[in-house]
Amino acid sequence: MIRYLGKRIIFMLISLFLIVTATFFIMKAVPGGPFTSEKNVPDEIKAALEAKYKLNLPMHEQYFNYLKGVATWDLGPSFTEKSSTVNEMINRGFPVSAHLGAQALLLAIFGGIILGVIAALKHNKWQDFSAMILAVLGLSVPSFILASFYQYVFAINWGLLPIAKWEGFSYTILPSLALAASPMAFIARLTRSNMIEVLGQDYIKTAKAKGLHSFTITVRHAIRNALLPVITYLGPLIAGILTGAFVIERIFGVPGLGREFVLSITNRDYTVIMGTTVFYSIILVVMILIVDIAYTLVDPRIKLSDSGKE
Repeated sequence: MIRYLGKRIIFMLISLFLIVTATFFIMKAVPGGPFTSEKNVPDEIKAALEAKYKLNLPMHEQYFNYLKGVATWDLGPSFTEKSSTVNEMINRGFPVSAHLGAQALLLAIFGGIILGVIAALKHNKWQDFSAMILAVLGLSVPSFILASFYQYVFAINWGLLPIAKWEGFSYTILPSLALAASPMAFIARLTRSNMIEVLGQDYIKTAKAKGLHSFTITVRHAIRNALLPVITYLGPLIAGILTGAFVIERIFGVPGLGREFVLSITNRDYTVIMGTTVFYSIILVVMILIVDIAYTLVDPRIKLSDSGKE
């Protein structure tokens, strides 16, 4: 296990190095600069700003300075929010995004698994058809359309929930539902297909022949084995929910990191764009590693070794 984790960490570092390098040079290849949008700025002031932020240095020096900053977790200052650094913006915005993402993730996982299990146990019955209709709608309708629909129905028409902002638990319900809809639908379909396959296996028939209660068979044997593909999906899902929150946070006025990222693109704030990209990349590679380790907890037959999974 230790040797396997060591190799995975090395691969993670290589992946992050490639992501940091690609992000840096893509940002530098974009026409214009962080001060291009400034109106009526004399060339002298623009040159002074570039010198202040070391943008007048040769490309290779800027690159190595940025690598050094990422290695020491100093992502630099924000070009547009003069009083804040990228680290401060991440520290300020990510807890809000993490709260929203965790709430949406719990809804997606438990809601998707419950719908998938019901659909599989009631295969080709109205419960199955109803669950799959919900899943198709969740996959087909974009999250920003659902967000607007929820605002119109639950906030404007019925007045049950606040339409926007982030001032209490009631403000988190609509954005969480909008963010969880698509992954919940995918998990439901994934769970249903795998549950149907598992329920047809010989060991399930043997358990039924032994007289085990259907609840015990479903929970202890069928669901556990059907969840392996779902666990595979969880790593990218967690990063996807966080990055997918960009639009949702903007619609609901949530002061999270996603909103900062959208504003940084609008304002050409390159350090914020690169810093948040690197931050989310770290989350993604770490979650993929955690998912691989979680395999052994769900299915003890899977062992991790220095050569991979056996």
